Amino acid sequence: MAILDLLPDRRNKSNVPVRREEWSSPFASLQREMNRLFDNFFGEYTPARFEESFGGYLPKIDVKETNKDVLVEAELPGMDEKDIDISISDDILTLRGEKRMEKEEKESGFYRMERTYGSFHRDIPLPCEVESTNVEAVFRKGVLTVHLPKKPEAQRKAKKIAIKTG
Repeated sequence: MAILDLLPDRRNKSNVPVRREEWSSPFASLQREMNRLFDNFFGEYTPARFEESFGGYLPKIDVKETNKDVLVEAELPGMDEKDIDISISDDILTLRGEKRMEKEEKESGFYRMERTYGSFHRDIPLPCEVESTNVEAVFRKGVLTVHLPKKPEAQRKAKKIAIKTG
């Protein structure tokens, strides 16, 4: 077999050899085809970067519920408390904010200015009714912590159940 027979030829595809593993494994072929379809559909975008690529910013949020309260933590690195707006309406906690960053470098021979902007809006449904008058928010080291005490009727009271031997 000549070297030219191994090169793919667009005019005559019958001369291109097929690798044995591609021919013998329909599942491997299916996997490669599915990977190709997803790569073509998403391109360079991944779900995590999709929002950011169109001017949005999506902070990571944790919601924890205990017997007496609900705790919401949001990671907001590079933001100041004056750029964050928190509100509560019915059983929905709303976090809004805008992240702005400007970086300027001046040195001999060059000048560089970078600006990035991104805003976010998150509506977090609360699992129970909370006392909206006693909500506390603390912003420290890029992490926003919102403490939402539950209403007394929403607090779960644990009851000890005796075990009988029989």
